[in-house]
Amino acid sequence: MITLNNGVSMPRLGFGVYQVPPSETAQVVSAALEAGYRSIDTAKLYGNEREVGEALAASGLPRDEVFVTTKLWNSDHGYDAALAAFDASMERLGLEQLDLYLIHWPTPARDLYVETWRALEKLYTEDRVRAIGVSNFQSAHLLRLIEECDIVPAVNQVELHPALQQVELREFHARHGIVTEAWSPLAQGAVLVDPVIVDIAEKYGKTPAQVVLRWHLDLGNVVIPKSVTPSRIRENLDVFDFALTDEDIVEIAKLDTGTRIGPDPDAFNR
Repeated sequence: MITLNNGVSMPRLGFGVYQVPPSETAQVVSAALEAGYRSIDTAKLYGNEREVGEALAASGLPRDEVFVTTKLWNSDHGYDAALAAFDASMERLGLEQLDLYLIHWPTPARDLYVETWRALEKLYTEDRVRAIGVSNFQSAHLLRLIEECDIVPAVNQVELHPALQQVELREFHARHGIVTEAWSPLAQGAVLVDPVIVDIAEKYGKTPAQVVLRWHLDLGNVVIPKSVTPSRIRENLDVFDFALTDEDIVEIAKLDTGTRIGPDPDAFNR
């Protein structure tokens, strides 16, 4: 677990459902919960909030044992629109209180993310969500929220993997008490064939994916791998019985090329 800047605890390793078809989501999330995951990350964009909610309800787990995150999509920026979007997400999830609500992208050309953040602050002060944060925000976007609003984001969920290590952004987060959460933590598999990763995996008797997930944890990141394969769902959780050495970390640091898989947050305004 990691403690957010408002005292709320969040699992360090969660389960993401990006690109999981709605028809498969309930089964996949159920498999993740059975494997031991206690953090599920979805979004309006993914189109599977309802199915996530169905799996949560069917699990029989107490509500306070599962940390649930969803995100506000770009078309819902603006104060009133954000409040309405939250209500709609909660209806689909079947929840009365959310654990973490994120602004999915800053979409800076619209210049509505400050107004949108104020809506999330309202939801937080009304105790409808236990923590609020953002996703894909750059340091400049975060600084505006910090300077113009009342609540510092608890989390910034960004693309982060060995080829895009986001060193400066992580340092900014650390200075301001913002937790770094990594999406696409395995670079959609691209880093798993790198000889450095493969060699480290062989040294520990682990898979390349487990090594990269352990690297995230050792850096202090929250990480949300995704898989629809039951064996890999379990495998991705089996990373707490080893740790990387300082030498391993140095070698992986050399893999940072600044290469993105997803869009540039400064330019993405869809």
